[in-house]
Amino acid sequence: MKKVLCVIGARGGSKGVPRKNIRNLLGKPLIAWSIEQALASKYVDRVIVSTDCLEIADIAIANGATVPFFRPFELSTSEVGKFSVFKHALATCSQIYEEEFEVYLDLDCTNPLRTVSDIDNSIELLENAKALGADGVFSVCEARKNPYFNLVEPDVDGFLDFSKRLSPPVVRRQDAPKVYEHVASIYALDPTYVMSSSNLLDGRLIGYDIGQDKSIDIDSEFDFKLVEYLMSQGSLK
Repeated sequence: MKKVLCVIGARGGSKGVPRKNIRNLLGKPLIAWSIEQALASKYVDRVIVSTDCLEIADIAIANGATVPFFRPFELSTSEVGKFSVFKHALATCSQIYEEEFEVYLDLDCTNPLRTVSDIDNSIELLENAKALGADGVFSVCEARKNPYFNLVEPDVDGFLDFSKRLSPPVVRRQDAPKVYEHVASIYALDPTYVMSSSNLLDGRLIGYDIGQDKSIDIDSEFDFKLVEYLMSQGSLK
């Protein structure tokens, strides 16, 4: 396989759930789950954490990751897009390690529901899809709500209509075109694409269907409790 760099981003300024990236989840810091998954992958060569926080850095190192740099302030606010963090981490690691990476892998540490096989499958999917011109793979799941059937939005007069209308309109959920949710969990990307683009969907991306049961991203106290419950059941595969 190609040389794979895995980056786990974890800034210190979480607002929805304070200090969530290092909060205890079933006996270990939240970020430790993603670090362990990355280290267990049969394809990942380096596991690094991109953070602006010394406490997160210390916990990441204690759990087996490397912290070769601290993320600059301008990339550590809640307004910064994920793709800018990707570009900085890739460019900095390429310079520090003097290596050319062939797969850039990002794991979102706020979604520990993924499995090691999900990570490996995403990398394999990228390698197979490159022959079709794909620039990357990211995790998705079938959407719980569908814009052709039960998502509505106000028109210019304030009256509700389907977000996306077909003619004739869809009257059964089963007849609606399949749509997917973007799941913030796994991103396996061509490094050349990362450095030459400004947004995740600028190019040709393929979805890895991780399933609705592993799609929950921790953004609130409710999310944290729900993920904790699901993981405590030990039924995710």
